[in-house]
Amino acid sequence: MKIIDLLGRGAPAFSFEFFPPKGEAGMATLFETLADLRDYRPSYVSVTYGAGGSTRELTVELVRRIKQELGLEAMAHLTCVGATQSEIGQVLDSLRAARVDNVIALRGDPPKGQEHFERTVGGFAHASELAAFVRQNYDFCIAGACYPEKHPEASSAEQDLAALKVKVDSGAEFLVTQLFFDADAYLGFVDKARAIGIKVPIVAGIMPITNVAQIKRFTSMCGATIPPELLAELEQHENDPQKVREIGVRSAVELCTKLLEAGVPGIHFYTLNRSLATREILDTLRARGLAS
Repeated sequence: MKIIDLLGRGAPAFSFEFFPPKGEAGMATLFETLADLRDYRPSYVSVTYGAGGSTRELTVELVRRIKQELGLEAMAHLTCVGATQSEIGQVLDSLRAARVDNVIALRGDPPKGQEHFERTVGGFAHASELAAFVRQNYDFCIAGACYPEKHPEASSAEQDLAALKVKVDSGAEFLVTQLFFDADAYLGFVDKARAIGIKVPIVAGIMPITNVAQIKRFTSMCGATIPPELLAELEQHENDPQKVREIGVRSAVELCTKLLEAGVPGIHFYTLNRSLATREILDTLRARGLAS
């Protein structure tokens, strides 16, 4: 089933993101996490590429297993990094053979040790080009990424939104945001997107905070900001993992509550292949009548 058909049904869609693990132990842990979260009836799950597109084959295999063995709708990440048009076509052919209906078209981050993204000869320079290629040659539902606080490489918020409009016009049927921690940042971004003609659903990407150093690293890479009061509280307890998780879950619950009350079409949890914090958030949202 195409994810776009799951959005806008009158109830928000809840979904989870995972990454391909290393080794058999990591794979076993991932499927334990998937089993834990399957009970929450996610609308879909997504599986990322590794750094530099290094896990393409494993990503395809994971989304195949998730759909066929677990009965969950799955979406595969697809990036421009280190791949020609022909190689990307081969990945798409494999996804189609696995009966996967959904992809998210991304430019992707530069490989480790490379400061700037470089277009592969015979490949694509932008996610909009990738989306257009998929749209012209296949029948996948195509998602795209967006940045409520601006892509770190964009010269301005206006330029970033203009590029996003091109991506949507090229084939992206819905958008998933980068992580953020301020509901107003998301809501203001949506208003600006609507003002320039971006009408597709914009799903909120949420990452539960469970490790202070880790979340600082992630936000420095993607341009997201942590509200000062929340950051100060996290830093006060950064050597207490249990307390950090409690703060992270509480802040995520309050963020999701504001978003759901504002009518967000969906919430996509960046799980980091762990289930506990996400389950705690969803349990509280269920108790508040905000999740089924």
